[in-house]
Amino acid sequence: MFSGHKLGLTYRKLDLNPPSLEEVSHVLRVGLKEDFEVIDVSVVECPDLRQSPFHLAQRGLSGNEKIADIGGVPYLAPIVQRDKYYSFKDMVSVMEMNEKAFFIGAGAGPFKEVQTNCELMPNISFENNCNDITNKTHFAKIDEKGGCELSLVKTMDFALLCNLFASEGQTGPVIKVSAKKRIGSNNFVSTIREILAKHYDKRPVSLGGVFLIKSGSAKLHIMPDFSKTPLNTNEDVNNWLKYYTMDSPLICLSVFHSFDPQLDLRIEHTHCFSDHNQGGHYHYDTTPDEVEYEAYFNVAKQIYRIDSPVVTHNIGRD
Repeated sequence: MFSGHKLGLTYRKLDLNPPSLEEVSHVLRVGLKEDFEVIDVSVVECPDLRQSPFHLAQRGLSGNEKIADIGGVPYLAPIVQRDKYYSFKDMVSVMEMNEKAFFIGAGAGPFKEVQTNCELMPNISFENNCNDITNKTHFAKIDEKGGCELSLVKTMDFALLCNLFASEGQTGPVIKVSAKKRIGSNNFVSTIREILAKHYDKRPVSLGGVFLIKSGSAKLHIMPDFSKTPLNTNEDVNNWLKYYTMDSPLICLSVFHSFDPQLDLRIEHTHCFSDHNQGGHYHYDTTPDEVEYEAYFNVAKQIYRIDSPVVTHNIGRD
């Protein structure tokens, strides 16, 4: 474990000993049979994720693969800490991504620019020492009628918390998971994470990538503006959040860990966006008989825990 300080941010860096993609693929192929009626898991060459239906800022998920957990829910609850404001450009340096960095994941949006709290779907690429930037990051906020408003961001900032999968955006081998008709009780990400946790025990295996909900519907939430009263319990948080049933296709950016090696990690975090003005924080599909998933994941070689809260808790981490 290495501890450092850069650009005003303290961080810890842990080198992982990840299993091969073939091994993880085998573990998931065996485990997912209990949770989906139809599954297929294999190692494939990553398709060009810039193209429809994924619309990412880079073509692949390979090269210098890392995961970052930045800030945390304790900066949001019980009372928001508005000084916790970050830049993706700074994360390129802190995470030692050198000349190329491609970030995807889930976080809290730039409330200063948006003028309200919101959900963020990081999807941004830096090349040529950050001189060439492709930013396809979306945010979802609650509109004046109580519905969802989904837009592209106009800044490289984010706030409070974020979970990122980082790579150089190269093509290369990835784990492809296809699954139809959920028969298990957990959501897609939790199912995969728990299969890995059972197999690898206290050996941390950390994945990130993108999955498409190709059919069916899903339960998502969007954070409203910051609560004026303290959010002291999970019940407080659930009463504050606004929940929606949203329609496929949904493009979901996900980061998750089989085990937390004492870094106070958010063990899983997934945000979704679409081309039909829907998006937010993924909870689970609501149509198990109809749902179909197509996912591409890669395994991280390092974890960066950046600006972790000194006083922490497990409230609001669902």
